Amino acid sequence: MEHFYTLQGEGVHTGKAAYFIRLGGCDVGCVWCDVKDSWDASVHPVMTTEEIVNVAAQHEGRIAVITGGEPAMHDLAALCNALHEAGFQTHIETSGSSPMVGDLDWVTLSPKKFKAPLQECLDKADELKVVVFNKSDFDWAMQHAALVPATCKLFLQPEWSKHDAITPSIIDFIKANPQWQLSLQTHKYINIP
Repeated sequence: MEHFYTLQGEGVHTGKAAYFIRLGGCDVGCVWCDVKDSWDASVHPVMTTEEIVNVAAQHEGRIAVITGGEPAMHDLAALCNALHEAGFQTHIETSGSSPMVGDLDWVTLSPKKFKAPLQECLDKADELKVVVFNKSDFDWAMQHAALVPATCKLFLQPEWSKHDAITPSIIDFIKANPQWQLSLQTHKYINIP
């Protein structure tokens, strides 16, 4: 769908330079998705793996974030291999609703109620990022925290359209459950892609 060089805005790697590769296609369809344009893969240009990596390699940062849509709908093996050959770390942001194919260095798993994550994806999560839209999402977060490895970093992130209303509840929850951390969409606050 698009590709761009920016700073990672959320989670563990917030503030790091990263090349984002947003793939078209999504079979999850979250009502609050902020990139609904990504859902239909057929309306986006097709690029070869070589073209994507050549453009990414023109930038100094060596983190490539594969996102979507739902990037795990695609076989990412060739893309991950080519990115590794160019010196990149490969990160993915996924709902975990499809099996992940490819050599990924960092898995950010953000489960969605619309299509449950697969246990094989939960098992690979380095970072669990639960988007909080309403108070029932805290129970949802705790349920998924029990399904990921003990080493997985746990994040709660306010849904952008409700961040003013929901952030105080997230803060209170984290104070009572300090294994969790707050993730903010800093890229939206500082107006970068």
